[in-house]
Amino acid sequence: MNASVRLSVSSLRAHRRRFAGTFLAVFLGVAFLAGTLVMGDTLRAGFDSMFGKAASGTDAVVRSADAITTPGESQGVRRPVATDLVRTVEKVPGVAAAVPDIQGAGQLVGAHGDPIGGQGPPTLAGNWITDPQLNPYQLAEGRAPRKSGEVVVNRGTAEKGGLKIGDTTTLRTPDPVRVTIVGLATFGGEDGMAQVTFTGMTVADAEKYLTARPGEAASIQVRAGPGVSQRELVDRLTPALPKGVEAITGQESAEENNEMISSQFLSIFTLFLLVFSGIALLVATFSIHNTFAIVIAQRTRENALLRALGASRRQVTVATLVEATAVAVTASLAGLAGGIGIAAGLQALFPAIGFPFPEGDLVVKGLSLALPLAVGIVVCLGSALLPAVRAGRTAPLAALRETAVDTSGASRPRAVTGMGLVALALALTLAGVLVSPSLWLAGSGAVLALVAFVVLGPVASATAVRILGSPLGRLRGVTGALARQGALRSPKRTAATASALMIGVAVVSLFTVFGASLKATMDQTVSRSFAGDVAVSAPSFGAGGSGLSPRLAGAVQELPEVNTAVGLGRGVAEVDGEGRALTVTDPVALERTFDLGRIDGSLRDLGTDGIAVTEKEADRQHLTTGEKAQLTFTDGRKETFTVRAVYGQSELAGDYVITRAAWAPHRTQDSDTLVAVTFEDGVSTDAGKAAVEKVAARYGNPEVQTRDEYAQSSAGGIDMMLTLVYALLALAVVIALLGIANTLTLAIHERIRELGLLRAVGQTRSQLRAMVRWESVLVAAFGTAGGLALGAFLGWVLVRTSDGASDSVFAFAMPPARLAVVALVGLAAGALAGLRPARRAARLDVLRAIATE
Repeated sequence: MNASVRLSVSSLRAHRRRFAGTFLAVFLGVAFLAGTLVMGDTLRAGFDSMFGKAASGTDAVVRSADAITTPGESQGVRRPVATDLVRTVEKVPGVAAAVPDIQGAGQLVGAHGDPIGGQGPPTLAGNWITDPQLNPYQLAEGRAPRKSGEVVVNRGTAEKGGLKIGDTTTLRTPDPVRVTIVGLATFGGEDGMAQVTFTGMTVADAEKYLTARPGEAASIQVRAGPGVSQRELVDRLTPALPKGVEAITGQESAEENNEMISSQFLSIFTLFLLVFSGIALLVATFSIHNTFAIVIAQRTRENALLRALGASRRQVTVATLVEATAVAVTASLAGLAGGIGIAAGLQALFPAIGFPFPEGDLVVKGLSLALPLAVGIVVCLGSALLPAVRAGRTAPLAALRETAVDTSGASRPRAVTGMGLVALALALTLAGVLVSPSLWLAGSGAVLALVAFVVLGPVASATAVRILGSPLGRLRGVTGALARQGALRSPKRTAATASALMIGVAVVSLFTVFGASLKATMDQTVSRSFAGDVAVSAPSFGAGGSGLSPRLAGAVQELPEVNTAVGLGRGVAEVDGEGRALTVTDPVALERTFDLGRIDGSLRDLGTDGIAVTEKEADRQHLTTGEKAQLTFTDGRKETFTVRAVYGQSELAGDYVITRAAWAPHRTQDSDTLVAVTFEDGVSTDAGKAAVEKVAARYGNPEVQTRDEYAQSSAGGIDMMLTLVYALLALAVVIALLGIANTLTLAIHERIRELGLLRAVGQTRSQLRAMVRWESVLVAAFGTAGGLALGAFLGWVLVRTSDGASDSVFAFAMPPARLAVVALVGLAAGALAGLRPARRAARLDVLRAIATE
């Protein structure tokens, strides 16, 4: 063992440059993984501290005991509690203070007329709580609101919107309210709670604009007297509360808020980054394996001499693995330091791009260091295992032969195995997509397709390089022909080098195809379902935005240019015990403006006790026209509704439709998500749109769009997602480039005599550089072509699987322009990767190269 270690150390010292690419690949993968984990730990600790500070003065929260949660939402909707309950709570022994907390949606308009926030996190408004210990927001500048129209906003919101104390602006509640900023506040010492915006109003204004009726609040905040613990306070409050109302400790409330941030943002964000860390490490695996395979092939005579001198197979294998371990440990430790640096950089960068990273030191937990370290070492050792075993099997007689070029990759058994894997992958995928929709079958087929591509790579590389390189002979003459021969000399090596880039390009292509399909699906949905001429919307996603005023549709309907204007509102209720979203609208106008497919029954007869349901939801709930369904609303009341219509399509109309009259007794803060407008015959789109925009300006100036514009804006978040995906995948492409550059650099050592002879017979330095660069481009072209094909296939699988798992009908789309850009980037990457090896080859001394053994 000691001899193996000494041998490994000597080899590393003599050939340390050979492992530079491997070191960088492990370093980048581990750094990204460690940075993600450290950043996640720091964010969780920061939010935990922030919520703890904000809730430090609140000892108990009184609220409704039940919440209605609809599919796809983690936080349910609770019914309000009566503000009169404050007097009951104040009489409980141990209570020092109790105040109502009125909350609702309220979106401020910035100084330049654009709404602030609305892109995910909530835009909140509520009453400004005058008790500083019970108010999670602390007044930092100015004063509290004293009269109607005065507000306090969190400082982060004011800075983002270019607002300051004394400015007058509009607050969408969703009805527009003119407000004057009289104070700026902080939350737990920060400028805001993440990107959540908050506007504090007087109690009278909050009741007027944020609740359906006066005397209601979201909860009651309670402070305990001296010597009374939070748990003791809750125990005293519980017997005094009416049925359906509960009390929880302030600590439990803070933990719920923290969990909401963790589940809705941090967990998803961290998982998203971990997936890309895994992709980067997968790409690194191919690069590392290829490096060790080439090094072992080049040291065949060296290993054979060791065997001839008495070294056992085990000693040679262990010596190789010790080298891999040294590289793995060194690179992984450096990656940990790099990961901590990445997290520190993000902590400084996030506030600059508008995301307030909570203040505090970096939190570095043991698991966040141990896991990346272990992953880096396992990936490196696992990648080097097969080359190490191959090194141990070197026969002593190989010392008498020249280093052989590996041509085993294009063997018939490999071709047969690869084709068998392709057939099995296609069978599993098609069965999981077309026969009996199954995510597991389709996913297994997709993974098997990736394995099949890797196995078939050496077989396909020779044919692919001949085809892709055929124009080089005509365009670049002898230099191009030699570059083509260089890429063909070892099919296995060419395929292994290209595999890293292939995976990176495949993932980029997959997301490109899926993003284009999502946009095509949205366009198809609007085209099929929306029969109106223009749509009025307040763009937002997630919980952000305040929606549209329910009075807007009626005002637009009065225009002479308009035939029909229908607003779509949203409510929630339990339908036969299951939480469901309700579309609140005028059913008659809905039928005229939207294509609902085949309708059984009549939408005209819903009244105050009728409901319309989609066919799919009716089958799920076993409902038909004429049957009864019990709805439980957020105010706790239960009512029986009759199914009076069953309709076919639900993309924009939702699964359940009730009238505004049926929803009115149970509504909270009312708003519409969309107003669809149809013009009278003979009214041009431009004239009608201009008329609607004048009315919309009086209701907070929401955006008025044509059908095509509405479809494009609805899919606007997809481009933003793809931009983030491309930025993250750049790391995988960089690692793939390192792999190509490292492989070509190592191949230069193997071909020193060949290159020397070429120079001796008249090849110039520039021709030699061009030959190596074009060889790199051919390898990249093979990897890019394979990645595009694999990515397009996996994108199709993902789209079809999503189609089977969703109520919406997904459309498959191939974006040729974007995929062409991906292909060009792949080729450019190959040219870039070949620069350093080309310069290295051109610097070779001709006489020394010819004399090299």
